[in-house]
Amino acid sequence: MAESTKSPSPSSDGALVCPSCARHYDEPERFCAHCGMPLVHAGADATAPATPEQERARKIDPRYAQGEPVKVSFARNQAESDLVQNILLEEGIPSIARRTRGFDVPDFLAAGPRDVLVPESGAELARALLREVDVAETVEPEPPRDARLQARIVLAVLAGGFLAALIAWLLVNAGS
Repeated sequence: MAESTKSPSPSSDGALVCPSCARHYDEPERFCAHCGMPLVHAGADATAPATPEQERARKIDPRYAQGEPVKVSFARNQAESDLVQNILLEEGIPSIARRTRGFDVPDFLAAGPRDVLVPESGAELARALLREVDVAETVEPEPPRDARLQARIVLAVLAGGFLAALIAWLLVNAGS
């Protein structure tokens, strides 16, 4: 059997480096502890052109990439949602667009309304930025429901039911 000669992979040396601040890390690490950038192999070719996906990922600020997706904007079509997403990305806020529920046009068509979602940590800044540029309809968060108000409503309904039952009982017994 002939042995195949493989060139060592970039991961064989285990040295990783942050492309932003040039700090070195061991193999199990994936992100820079100082600036949050994804780590690259130290032996990687620095002259290789970056793909559009890599350029997009480099613009994301890790501070705004934490938490569950939250709806911050409504766009009338794909072009408008792309514009909103690019505005947010320029500020370091990652976003995704999804077709608004209840719209029955196939996903491959550019027509149809879209919701723009961002992570919770970037939602407030995204709303402020979109209000400032006035490109799309900004969706404000729902105010938290007050538990005391809900308890008062439940008590009022129960008290009204008890009062109605008492009046009905008195009318039935008064007629006898």
